[in-house]
Amino acid sequence: MKKSFVFAAMLAMVSAAFGQNLNGAGATFPAPIYQKWFSEYSAEHKGVQINYQPIGSGGGIRQVTSVTVDFGATDGPMTDEQMEKAQVKVFHIPTVMGAVVPIYNLPGVTADLRFSPDVLADIYLGKIQKWSDARIAKDNPGVKLPDQQIITVHRADGSGTTYIFTDYLSKVSDGWKNGPGKGTSISWPGDASSSLGGKGNDGVSGTVRQNPGAIGYVELIYAAQNNISYGYVKNQAGQWVKATVDGVSAAAAASVKQMPDDFRVSITNAPGKASYPISSFTWLLIPLQSKDAAKGAILKDFLYWMLKHEDEVSALYYAPLPKSVQMKVQGAIKYFK
Repeated sequence: MKKSFVFAAMLAMVSAAFGQNLNGAGATFPAPIYQKWFSEYSAEHKGVQINYQPIGSGGGIRQVTSVTVDFGATDGPMTDEQMEKAQVKVFHIPTVMGAVVPIYNLPGVTADLRFSPDVLADIYLGKIQKWSDARIAKDNPGVKLPDQQIITVHRADGSGTTYIFTDYLSKVSDGWKNGPGKGTSISWPGDASSSLGGKGNDGVSGTVRQNPGAIGYVELIYAAQNNISYGYVKNQAGQWVKATVDGVSAAAAASVKQMPDDFRVSITNAPGKASYPISSFTWLLIPLQSKDAAKGAILKDFLYWMLKHEDEVSALYYAPLPKSVQMKVQGAIKYFK
């Protein structure tokens, strides 16, 4: 107790005396909750300002590993190679969980469409090119589907949302696994007339809204806040599931029996009837030892503060970390400097 009080007092003196501006960059997937948290933390800690640029997970990884920002953020965990090449030792700290949903723009279709895993993969592989295709119709009995060209929309930037989506497709489709594969940036099938790119989750949302016949993938909050239709996905148990906070929590509970020490884990295509299949953790990328000790102390304090605010995240369509993971994160934070 005495040690934590001394740490808090030192933190308050540093921030009040000098003021501290911390800069971070990375994933757009968790940007709404990060911007809320950073604003609230700054308001509670006089002299501290935490700035966050949602430039995509790929950019976040590049900037934190080259030490041009104080912290990064990603939805796709760094590879062993990326971690070995980093100029500083970086640790993955899970913050919240969320869902990636298939959004679409089909004027006149009011039903919530259903997408089987193989159908979703083959739409993006270009094997299914019309909304009236028999395989889509089979999943959606009674829905009048237009004989309209499908336009696939994907992320144009290095993206953790892309990592989550392609990680899922690689698990459910051999054609995808042995073709485009998974990653924050991949070579997308299709030509310029049938496959469009958008920057950030906002860019994908906007491109889908502007193009009738389009389908895309975004984090749940971007679909909900922009009032864009998004579909059910058949999960591993054969159940049609629409993304919810509870469905994401169920996926984590079914997948993570023991969180690895480095926190790099995938929960896509989780077992269980209630699991939403395109679910994921998202991570802050924190240098184990900050170049600036004062900034390192603030980052450490913020992470403790964050854990106390996990129960608030569902209002923005995120799922809180499981209690067991919160405890493991708390144990890891103490090593940061």
